Amino acid sequence: MLRLTKKLLFAIEAVLDIAYNAGTAPVQSGEITQRQGIPRRYLEQVLQQLVRAQVLEGVRGPRGGYRLARERRRITVGEIVRVVRALESGEDPMEDDAGAELGQRVVRPLCAELQEELMKRLDTVTIEDLCTRAHQAGIAGEYAARLDFSI
Repeated sequence: MLRLTKKLLFAIEAVLDIAYNAGTAPVQSGEITQRQGIPRRYLEQVLQQLVRAQVLEGVRGPRGGYRLARERRRITVGEIVRVVRALESGEDPMEDDAGAELGQRVVRPLCAELQEELMKRLDTVTIEDLCTRAHQAGIAGEYAARLDFSI
């Protein structure tokens, strides 16, 4: 079952930060930590997992950092959720066979349906959508600067 953990929220915020603030150079993890207040212990682990899942691309070197592995419109929040859920070790109460018949045959199927609906919805929300929301909220960033142009 989907739980909103700090690690999950930090992962979404980190990918959004990279998308929103990436210029020509990769975004360094220290910049994300500074802007978002995400503790480094969470951030590095999550960023590496997102690189392995090909959501992000790691760039080595003194001016290295992270950039999106694909276009913003091709990365969904659902994808990020799946990566982080695979990282988190914890018991899923949906997989526990214990419980009464009402729980097993009524409550758990309902929760499974809700989980499926939520994941379907998260699969429709892209990083591009979140960047647009951030811009509309008036949050300064490289993304906003790239939107302002004149003809």
